[in-house]
Amino acid sequence: MGFSPDTLRDRVAIVTGASQGIGRAVAIELAKVGAHVVACSRRRPELEGVAAAVRAEGRRALAVACDVGDAIQVDQAVARAVEVFGRIDLLVNNAGYRIRPPLEDLPRSEWDAMVATNLTGVFLFSQAVGRVMIRQRGGKIVNVTSVAGRTGARGMAAYAAAKAGAAVLTQSLGAEWAKYGITVNAVAPGPVETEGVLEVWKTPAMIAQAARDVPLQRLGRPEEIAWAVVFLASDQANFMTGETLYVSGGPRVANREE
Repeated sequence: MGFSPDTLRDRVAIVTGASQGIGRAVAIELAKVGAHVVACSRRRPELEGVAAAVRAEGRRALAVACDVGDAIQVDQAVARAVEVFGRIDLLVNNAGYRIRPPLEDLPRSEWDAMVATNLTGVFLFSQAVGRVMIRQRGGKIVNVTSVAGRTGARGMAAYAAAKAGAAVLTQSLGAEWAKYGITVNAVAPGPVETEGVLEVWKTPAMIAQAARDVPLQRLGRPEEIAWAVVFLASDQANFMTGETLYVSGGPRVANREE
């Protein structure tokens, strides 16, 4: 199996958190396999660059500034996508937010912010796009979660808890919406070399330690996560729903040889 410019030819995709990192890579890789892309993020200037990159692949693009935790903005973004393209075939819930303090020092406002972006945003966009897909009798949703949602993570308890919630929401919606021809799956990355990760791991020593903790001894690249999203969005994944695909460089169990 391989991807071609016809893999997702003329399908319409919404990608949240598309201004940088994994989201940017997903938007561009979707365009390479034929999809038109609605790029959503709070960062409008960066979105315009992503839209330009999509158009450079010969596909149509729409940049929409949107806070995924705001129901009104989400509904407006989805309505705009339908207005411009007439349908939505794929939703990639990628928007994410995290900081790394000990839980005892985590302000309530930061807990709320991480839940709003990493879990409530998945709910709001899935609900709004799901209504469109139910009318269409088909579509695909791919949620970008995290290995932290399975194992937990020191210093990122709130982030891990929200990602675990998104993983279980994936399972629930996969079962609930199968009758409409909608598949809902997730991609769970391990540590990936993105702007967000480099903000959390602030020193070269921290980044090097993170790489050593991965069995494959390196951080992932954003496009490697994007390729997993393309697979789940493709017809080759039509018999998958409610599943999580881990793209993490290997399990952390007994990684170090003593």
